Amino acid sequence: MEIGTDKDHVHFLVQSVPMFTVTRIATIIKSLTARQVFSKMPELKKELWGSSLWTSGYYAATVGKHGNETVIAKYVKEQGCETDYVQIHKDQLRLL
Repeated sequence: MEIGTDKDHVHFLVQSVPMFTVTRIATIIKSLTARQVFSKMPELKKELWGSSLWTSGYYAATVGKHGNETVIAKYVKEQGCETDYVQIHKDQLRLL
C-alpha cells in the first residue's frame, strides 16, 4: 500500500483479495482514516459543522495479476504538481 497527498485529494495504492469490492475497500479506508483524523484533531469536526471528512465519491482503477504495480505507483506519485506531492506511507498496512 502507498498513500500520498496532493493539494486537495489523497491517493491510495491498495492490494486486496477478490472477496472485497472496490466500494467496500473505499468505504473501509474512508471510515478508518476519518476516525483517526477526528481522534487526533477533534476540533476539525466542529470546523466541518458535522459534515463528513470525505466526499461521497472516489475514483478507482484496478490492475490484474499481470498488471505492473510500478507503473501504477509512478502514476499515483506524478498526479498534480510533483512538488506538492507528499508520500505518507509506503509498504503494506492491514485494514482488517
